[in-house]
Amino acid sequence: MGLTYASQWFSQLSSLTLTRLSSSSSHSFSLFNRNYTQRKVITNFSPKRQLQRPTFKTMASSTQVADATAKQDKITAPYGSWKSPITADVVSGASKRLGGIAVDDHGHLFWVESRPSESGRAVLVREADKPGEEPTDITPKEFAVRTTAQEYGGGAFTISADTVIYSNYKDQRLYKQSIKSKVDSSPVPLTPDYGGPVVSYADGVFDLRFNRFVTVMEDRRVSSTNSTTTIVAVGLSDKSIQEPKVLVSGNDFYAFPRIDPKGERIAWIEWGHPNMPWDKTELWVGYISENGDVHNRICVAGCDPTLVESPTEPKWSSKGELFFITDRKSGFWNLYKWIESVNEVQAIYSLDAEFSTPLWVFGINSYELIQNNEGKNLIACSYRQNGRSFLGILDDVQSSLSLLDIPFTDINHMTSWNRCLYVEGASAIHPSSVAKVNLDDYGSKVVDFKIIWSSSPDSLKYKSYFSLPELIEFPTEVPGQNAYAYFYPPSNPIYQASQEEKPPLLLKSHGGPTSETRGILNLSIQYWTSRGWAFVDVNYGGSTGYGREYRERLLNKWGIVDVNDCCSCGKFLVDNGKVDSERLCITGGSAGGYTTLAALAFKETFKAGASLYGVADLSMLRAETHKFESHYIDNLVGTEEDYFERSPINFVDRFSCPIILFQGLEDKVVPPDQARKIYLALKKKGLPVALVEYEGEQHGFRKAENIKFTLEQQMLFFARLVGRFTVADEIDPIRIDNLD
Repeated sequence: MGLTYASQWFSQLSSLTLTRLSSSSSHSFSLFNRNYTQRKVITNFSPKRQLQRPTFKTMASSTQVADATAKQDKITAPYGSWKSPITADVVSGASKRLGGIAVDDHGHLFWVESRPSESGRAVLVREADKPGEEPTDITPKEFAVRTTAQEYGGGAFTISADTVIYSNYKDQRLYKQSIKSKVDSSPVPLTPDYGGPVVSYADGVFDLRFNRFVTVMEDRRVSSTNSTTTIVAVGLSDKSIQEPKVLVSGNDFYAFPRIDPKGERIAWIEWGHPNMPWDKTELWVGYISENGDVHNRICVAGCDPTLVESPTEPKWSSKGELFFITDRKSGFWNLYKWIESVNEVQAIYSLDAEFSTPLWVFGINSYELIQNNEGKNLIACSYRQNGRSFLGILDDVQSSLSLLDIPFTDINHMTSWNRCLYVEGASAIHPSSVAKVNLDDYGSKVVDFKIIWSSSPDSLKYKSYFSLPELIEFPTEVPGQNAYAYFYPPSNPIYQASQEEKPPLLLKSHGGPTSETRGILNLSIQYWTSRGWAFVDVNYGGSTGYGREYRERLLNKWGIVDVNDCCSCGKFLVDNGKVDSERLCITGGSAGGYTTLAALAFKETFKAGASLYGVADLSMLRAETHKFESHYIDNLVGTEEDYFERSPINFVDRFSCPIILFQGLEDKVVPPDQARKIYLALKKKGLPVALVEYEGEQHGFRKAENIKFTLEQQMLFFARLVGRFTVADEIDPIRIDNLD
């Protein structure tokens, strides 16, 4: 759900000027002898007071820098003023996103990458045939591989033999395309044209028995806010396009339709309101009849009222055994197997660690079933424990786990081919990457590790500037309870600050809120630390990666636990002499934007904040957001009184520091009115405030120019309002209401 641009609504605001430019345009204007960049910015042109325009000259000449490097001496300059080669252009250019990986029957790796340089277009790419050659784009330029199912998408393509089936972003139809070289590879539509992107598909698999594609379908033709989700079969015949055949229906949500090797059984995950897929789900198996229908359904896990669990990631072995992950009893997602003859489940290996992640997107693949040269079945798996990932080989017969030694400390997804694993991961010095991990004949040791794809292949040239994350555990306001964060101290080989000065801190509150921040190389963080900022990324109570009990700290307490933990983290760093108490800033996107606004409204810890597509009004969010999250915050907030009391927009009088807001105008998760409402209220109150709106952006920014602009304007906003330093980069400032 999203709100269209309401020009009539804005015409009633006589004091407001709204400029909307294309996503690639910007210009400067002169006002009171200042040059401000106006870029889709809501701004008021009646400043209450004038300040001297900040200067943005380089803090050290190139000769000084060269001399300092040669002499191994550092230039002493205030924190925040250091010059760094990790520019906003570098960050935005390195912001390619990975949208899934797969391997064809010949062992060729394919991946989907989202390219900011192409306005976020997602392209299916095949690895190069030979070393030194360039990978090949499979997707024609007028197509993009991305589904909007449940808004967050995922699972947008599937490969079998020499064919790929994918969801095209513009019309959301499924297309079939050959991935053979030297053949006609024009995409062929498989699903009907409904006159617009109103039906989406995700998480599909080939059903070779019936020559069809089985997938999750989200139908928004009747209602965009209350869509219908089913599991359907799409015919692969070239004769004609037919309406998808519904196989499973009746619940609110479905995921992971998986068919056994003989095409006789199908497993899937389903859940209903008000649960989210990490709260409570059910794993079902249905038997497929001769005409392709699903019948004789059996609930494998999740239907026992005495057990609270959220099974996920079902997968059939080559022998027809069903494996899956669930968090029954222990509260940690561990691996299990279904014993079909007695309809019971059996734990394979128990560990206080998470072998899967919350189902925010389709297509999660945390483990693979492989064989060694002796024909022994093994499970390649990854898990999270104490803030890092591990890769291992699990022998389900012996119930033993052997760890594999690889450079990644963070692992997201994997796929396999023969005795080779393709792992999506990262570390403190590796950006998001895909590595080829070759195993020995026994599948127990790594014999070769090679990175095939990197979101930022040139990032290592900035290694001397990297700030390495320190996992910290800090006390919360609840006695005996701790929370976690990654702290990044300022780091620059050219500069140092005086011993008397403490650095400014930017604290980030992650989105979700049921999500997890990870201590991996993120150039947007290094952008701050290499300029002399300290940065801390908080896993407040409610974050994943630490089990169900930690995750459920946020139930009925969103806006309390997360806010308190972020404030406690900031105070912890101040008390330990790491940062300047007078220069604490906070930022966050989506749910992290809500935590940012709530911390600024209800606490006095931070001196300024930046909210990216954040929530200001919880009641408005509940009323207007999309179906997937329409009941999500009911469990996080509680009563109607809680909705009011925890909405920052209702307590504008409590805000006491500057705020900058960034918002996509096509956002259906947090509609644009949220940012507009908080902006107008703060401007009326007289606080320094700015709002930047981006045309063509949804929930999260994908275009390089907008990623760059957002990063630079946050830096400049904080520098002007609380920094007490001059920014080294040449940045044109936007107009800040109640300041300029």
